[in-house]
Amino acid sequence: MQGSEILKEDGEESVIDAGIIVAAQKVEHYEIASYGSVRTFAQLLGKDKSADLLQATLDEESEANELLNKLAEDIVNPEALMEPELVGASSERWSTWKRRTLLCRLPVE
Repeated sequence: MQGSEILKEDGEESVIDAGIIVAAQKVEHYEIASYGSVRTFAQLLGKDKSADLLQATLDEESEANELLNKLAEDIVNPEALMEPELVGASSERWSTWKRRTLLCRLPVE
């Protein structure tokens, strides 16, 4: 689900916020993979200046992803878990919500 689609969803604000972070992290992960691959090609081709610029961009994308992780883990996800619709939700509904929001985020090593 894309960020623009998530904004159209009905639901508690903090749950929507968690979904937006998931969408943003999907973009960051795509960009990290892309810049990392292109940087490696530049290195293999001996294009050191290009490789350095791509590495700088890759570092910025990784930092953005880490900031999103911190925001999600420290603020947004705990708030979303406290929403009345999720407290006491059936295990099936809870599992669906986790899959669509919290567990979609891939850890960055």
